[in-house]
Amino acid sequence: MNRETSISKRKLIAISGFSWMFDAMDVGILSFIIAALQKDWNISLKQMSWIGSVNSIGMAVGALLFGMLADRMGRKAVFMFTLVLFSVGSGLSAFAPTLTIFLILRFLIGMGLGGELPVASTLVSESVPVNERGKTVVLLESFWAGGWLLAALISYFVIPKFGWQTALIITALPAFYVLYLRRNLPDSPRFHVDQAQKLSVIGRLGSVWSKPYVRQTVMLWVLWFCVVFSYYGMFLWLPSVMVMKGFSLIKSFQYVLIMTIAQLPGYFTAAWLIERAGRKFVLITYLIGTTVSAYFFGSADSLVALMLSGIFLSFFNLGAWGALYAYTPEQYPTEIRGTGVGMATAFGRIGGILGPLLVGYLVSQKTSINTIFVIFCITIIVGVLAVLLFGKETKQKEVG
Repeated sequence: MNRETSISKRKLIAISGFSWMFDAMDVGILSFIIAALQKDWNISLKQMSWIGSVNSIGMAVGALLFGMLADRMGRKAVFMFTLVLFSVGSGLSAFAPTLTIFLILRFLIGMGLGGELPVASTLVSESVPVNERGKTVVLLESFWAGGWLLAALISYFVIPKFGWQTALIITALPAFYVLYLRRNLPDSPRFHVDQAQKLSVIGRLGSVWSKPYVRQTVMLWVLWFCVVFSYYGMFLWLPSVMVMKGFSLIKSFQYVLIMTIAQLPGYFTAAWLIERAGRKFVLITYLIGTTVSAYFFGSADSLVALMLSGIFLSFFNLGAWGALYAYTPEQYPTEIRGTGVGMATAFGRIGGILGPLLVGYLVSQKTSINTIFVIFCITIIVGVLAVLLFGKETKQKEVG
């Protein structure tokens, strides 16, 4: 096969992974910028929560829209467009004169972010052998930790000295990466094979809910909602929660940076286990680990307890995310895979809208951090039950 239709697994992970890393960098840096904006613009807790939620509204729209377009136009074209959209939008948001303009740009950025993630995981999932598919997608997802690490480093070194605007300008640089993608990344080989089988938009939407796929669709929608609701509720507020627990803004950035490093072993252990123990085992185990860690993080009353529980929270939660992105594309055949993955992630983003809003509302009502994190624990357990009761194991299963 020639260069346009073939690529080594290592190069595929690297090329797609850097785009994934830039996506994570933008999401991660937002959590630090929210804390900085409160001080610069003197915004309320409810306004802070809307910044994260508007981003998630855009991600929901982008996941659905670009997921369907990926089934129509190809994975690669949509992948590149979404990268440009969130990178340019992020750079422009550095010059936003008001919170309203900032929110509008965050919606557009969210569309790009929400579209890129499911399309990238679908492209990679379709481009590797079945016996390496799960591990490869989890390794792709591990670049998310690198993005958060970059976000934490930029926030720690750039925001205090040069302001949050400079940090956002830095996040515009990945737009130039599209030039490299265009030349070096082939489209999904399965997409080319199945172009003749294209369905209409209505046909693809209906197929996702047809009898052969309704069980996995229900399971995925519940699972995605629970995971995204808890993740964005907890992690977008992480630096702010540290401030609420009495640490300075700079100290909170430093501690979150340490917690972020723990994401990497979380991904790598999940990648090692997923082809050995299976998707369901990894998802259930790592989500239960997330639940326990989240409970202790919310109730921690000392620095040692806070750091240890935060490290385990990052380890288990991001390992679960890796398994989730590996598991989701395996539920559908090629002709509706982009649509099915996009719809599941879009529904999940509703959780990403509600999670940050809930935290902002409850904190403004003087609700304890412990109680807030108990809510997230219960939500994650619902996701565990969805996988346990309705999920089908897809390890080593050939997908059409």
